[in-house]
Parts: sequence; C-alpha cells; structure tokens
Amino acid sequence: MKKVLTYGTFDLLHYGHINLLQRAKAMGDYLVVGLSTDEFNSLKGKKCYFTYEKRKKMLEALRCVDLVIPENSWEQKVEDVKEFRIDIFVMGDDWEGKFDFLKDYCDVVYLSRTPEISTTQIKKDIADKKD
Repeated sequence: MKKVLTYGTFDLLHYGHINLLQRAKAMGDYLVVGLSTDEFNSLKGKKCYFTYEKRKKMLEALRCVDLVIPENSWEQKVEDVKEFRIDIFVMGDDWEGKFDFLKDYCDVVYLSRTPEISTTQIKKDIADKKD
C-alpha cells in the first residue's frame, strides 16, 4: 500500500483544496492529512474562521482523505513520515524546496496550485465587501 502525506490549515475549504487533496490521493492508496491545530496556527500568526475540530470534520467527510492527524509544529514532519510509513510527501508548489529535507525518508512532490482560488483571497474579498 502506497501512503501519501500532506499538511495544511484547510480553513474555508474550497475547490482548490479539494483539487490538491484528490491529486495527492491519486498518487497512492492512502492519504494522511496533517491539519494545523488552532494553537499551531496562532504561533504562525494565522487566524482561522473554523476551529480545528470543524476543519477536521470537513476533511474527514471527503472520500479522498483516509486519516486526519494534528499538525502541532514544523518539526514533526520527519516523525510523522516514519510513524505512518509514508511513501510520498505532497505539498503545493508555493512551498517548493521547503521540504526537500524529507527526501531522505520518502519521495517529495510539489503540486501546482489551482491558480484562481485561495483562502487568503477569499478572506480579502469578504473584507473588501464589508468596507
């Protein structure tokens, strides 16, 4: 069984997220998603609309996602790759090169993002409408 791992915040889940998750799943048989916790997002300076538990439920409802695990720190990735016996680590190409250190443990693939959609843009559009 080929296992794939990706990470993200997945706030305001949209078709760009779905596209990335489906493409990641298509690379293997089992998709593990590391979901940033509220505490970790706070450390990163990110504020989420939905709580970790709500974002987790949304991801678990997707057919392409087999397991959701908490992402508590930047440093946990090597341990997660080992613990879950990951074959392929996948991230969006906006992270190109940032996770190459994982190549010692598994294949690392950067997938192109869906260009016309992002959570940052959605939040900006909503804020602009309030003004």
